[in-house]
Amino acid sequence: MIRIYNTLSQKKEQFKPIEPGKVGLYVCGMTVYDYCHLGHARVLVAFDVITRYLRHSGFDVNYVRNITDIDDKILRRADENGEVYTCLTERMIAAMHEDEARLGVLSPNAEPRATAFISDMIAMIETLIAGGHAYAADNGDVYFLVSSFADYGKLSKKKLEDLLAGARVDVEQAKRSPADFALWKAAKPDEVFWPSPWGNGRPGWHIECSAMANHCLGDTFDIHGGGPDLLFPHHENEIAQSECATGHTFVNTWMHAGAIRVNKEKMSKSLGNFFTIREIMETYPAEVVRYFLVSSHYRSQVDYSEDNLIESGRSLTKLYNALRGVTPLASDAVARTAHDTLFVKRMDDDFNCAGAMATLHALAGEMNQQRRDGDEQAAAASATVLVRLGSVLGLLQQDPELFFQSDSGQGNELSAGQIETMIQSRADARKTRDFAGADQIRDELLARGVILDDSREGTSWRRG
Repeated sequence: MIRIYNTLSQKKEQFKPIEPGKVGLYVCGMTVYDYCHLGHARVLVAFDVITRYLRHSGFDVNYVRNITDIDDKILRRADENGEVYTCLTERMIAAMHEDEARLGVLSPNAEPRATAFISDMIAMIETLIAGGHAYAADNGDVYFLVSSFADYGKLSKKKLEDLLAGARVDVEQAKRSPADFALWKAAKPDEVFWPSPWGNGRPGWHIECSAMANHCLGDTFDIHGGGPDLLFPHHENEIAQSECATGHTFVNTWMHAGAIRVNKEKMSKSLGNFFTIREIMETYPAEVVRYFLVSSHYRSQVDYSEDNLIESGRSLTKLYNALRGVTPLASDAVARTAHDTLFVKRMDDDFNCAGAMATLHALAGEMNQQRRDGDEQAAAASATVLVRLGSVLGLLQQDPELFFQSDSGQGNELSAGQIETMIQSRADARKTRDFAGADQIRDELLARGVILDDSREGTSWRRG
């Protein structure tokens, strides 16, 4: 029995999908004008784990994550670059897919692009105008009439009168009210446009998700997710325009991932603490970055720091150490264990990844004891469970030796090639009986986080 914290009700609720055994999930994706940053990674990984667990629980999940490929930021960046906006968006989409793949994020079932659903957006806007919920302004824009939706603010718990009281005095004169928001924007000179009943233009940001979600999942679906910054006004506006257009409840459960802070400060370009995913993965292995993001509850605020990444690397290393030298059995060869049960209990409680991770570490500790006791069969069975549960979190799916010999492990400066060269120098020193020189190389490697293991077959190494 899965319980999910619903932002709408502000409490945990038993999850009951509209259609038994199936889940319709929509997550707001990227506006593709730049490389994905750490905040994007937080959302990507959080809903990847949620999707993986729902499927692990037996649900058929239809996961839809959109791409905003037309937007003010996109057009501005393309103009700055002196390129056609579609060249920019195609390049950034390809980069996004590369980042996702490295982080182990599974592809969604559908990835609709805004520019492919312009006709759906126009049709929804026409419905809103016909119902008295929107109006065409003299400047060629079309606005949603917020006062026409009595429940406006039910997600963010904001009151319309408070929003109006705090509105800027220099609001656009074309609006009937400062709270009204754009559904359609008239095209500026030399700007890309689509024809519409209100003249040439392009859609407003909020209408995109309503149209794409409705097309892919219907009038009402199970779960809508996104980052914390989208709760208001984006998701609030989605609710208003969708429910006014269809006459039905838009979404049953709203989920929002926690924010990212950098050294206890808000991440922002102005503060100089803004990191893209690929910048971080130049120093830390992708799986370490994923472990860092998964190890906290998806709703909690995550503090990014060098120390926290290094600690995540150490914790992940402990799990891979337990698996090293053990060949797991086929997953179906090992029945459900007490660890499976505890893992499920914790994940059923609003996807408590921190608790689930503790289960993995307890299992790894038990496995280490089994190996010390010489019970290799029990260790192999435990390894099977560890890999099985790790897969739900998107972890522990690579060969342990590949993990230990990755070129950029947990902030290490030495590459695999450099380490191999030093090991060969140590072997040469030992051959000439220069044991002091050999020991010095071993100590230097140890100081750099590299542990050597000598055996009859030769010397192997791992990052410690």
